[in-house]
Amino acid sequence: MAAVKNARILVVDDESDVLFAIKMLLKTEVKQVVTEKNPENLLPLLDKERFDAIFLDMNFKSALNTGNEGIFWLKKILAKDPEATVVLITAYGDVELAVRSLKEGAFDFIVKPWHNDKLIETLHNALEARQQKAKGGKAAAAPAKAGAGAILGESEAIKDILYKIEKIAPTEANVLILGENGTGKELVAQALHQKSFRAGKPFVSVDIAALTDSLFESELFGYKKGAFTDAKEDRTGRFEAANGGTLFLDEIGNISPAMQAKLLTVLQNRQVIPLGSNTPVPVDIRLISATNEPIYDLAARNQFRKDLIYRINTVEITLPPLRERHGDVELLARHFAAHYAAKNHKPVPTFAEATLRKLNQHSWPGNIRELQHAVERAIIMAEGDVLQPQDFSFSKMEMPAAQDATAVAMPAVSLPLHEIERETIRRVIEKNKGNISRSAKELGLTRTALYRRLNKHDI
Repeated sequence: MAAVKNARILVVDDESDVLFAIKMLLKTEVKQVVTEKNPENLLPLLDKERFDAIFLDMNFKSALNTGNEGIFWLKKILAKDPEATVVLITAYGDVELAVRSLKEGAFDFIVKPWHNDKLIETLHNALEARQQKAKGGKAAAAPAKAGAGAILGESEAIKDILYKIEKIAPTEANVLILGENGTGKELVAQALHQKSFRAGKPFVSVDIAALTDSLFESELFGYKKGAFTDAKEDRTGRFEAANGGTLFLDEIGNISPAMQAKLLTVLQNRQVIPLGSNTPVPVDIRLISATNEPIYDLAARNQFRKDLIYRINTVEITLPPLRERHGDVELLARHFAAHYAAKNHKPVPTFAEATLRKLNQHSWPGNIRELQHAVERAIIMAEGDVLQPQDFSFSKMEMPAAQDATAVAMPAVSLPLHEIERETIRRVIEKNKGNISRSAKELGLTRTALYRRLNKHDI
């Protein structure tokens, strides 16, 4: 605590309200809080004074105006003082960029509007890490907790997701989860709820794809007795059932334009009108949506309302397919093997090396769900306690070539694998005229994963 009380903190942000709020919050926590609106004054200030931690905004109203200002100034700070402890301040929409900043040397980031206790906790962690580093110990970085929800994985791709869950969960932001079938979108939604301030309240899940237009309103908004022929009694809709908690709308990309309009009205007004009633019912929910549909392509074709997208994706999380989660197949396979062995009253099996090679070489078009089913079949059908390659067979539905998962043709010439990957990435970026978001989407990668490959291949 002494290290915190004696700390000197610098806050750099071009919004006076942000500077004032942090200064008031931290003035009783630390020895001194220095504020600065103009990032151009940052380096001269660091020449004259020493700070134990720096809170740095990611976007300034400057000539740069690219969304990368925070990383630009972060690099400048670390070039001057490689031991500087920097915490980025970011808005919801820049979470992807903030995760990238961790790779560039930032200690952590906070999402605004923040919760005061979370900001103070982040400051304490940063100062503790700096103190440990000064003593020659290992700095305590702020990685995601590996057990978020029931999400398993040790790959860089899944660590990015876990970190986002930690940061986004305590906010009230609506979240849109994108990803292929079987990537674990509902698990992420549950993890966001469990780590939010609504954790003690209901988590209500709705499979939108299973609702016809005639059922949509009655299921989501409820109805009064006599509203239609089979309405024998009042029924509470899913919005009301989730009041105070989280509503998860799965496969939201499948709803019709007419139902999109009704959903938008509810989200704008924060109230529902049950069928057969004229009385609005206020609802307080945090909305999490998910889809495997190309929702932005649907919007471009006027099949999905753009104003509804703005409502549902204050923050967006794109889940990586299993083929991009390098190293996680074996971990997940062992987890499912233990689960299904216990369920089927069998000893927990081991995996032959040849079996692990076969699993790692498969493209897993059905993602985690396909792996789960494959392991369950193997547990049931295996003759011994060691799972062999022949215990795993994939149907034709599960056998698309890996290249089908990408939207570009691979070079026809025979090249080493890393050269093929480099050439494919280069072609896609050229095709999209340097647009990283579109290129990542076409390659089936997150932006963070694409940035890693750009660095890896020096593109």
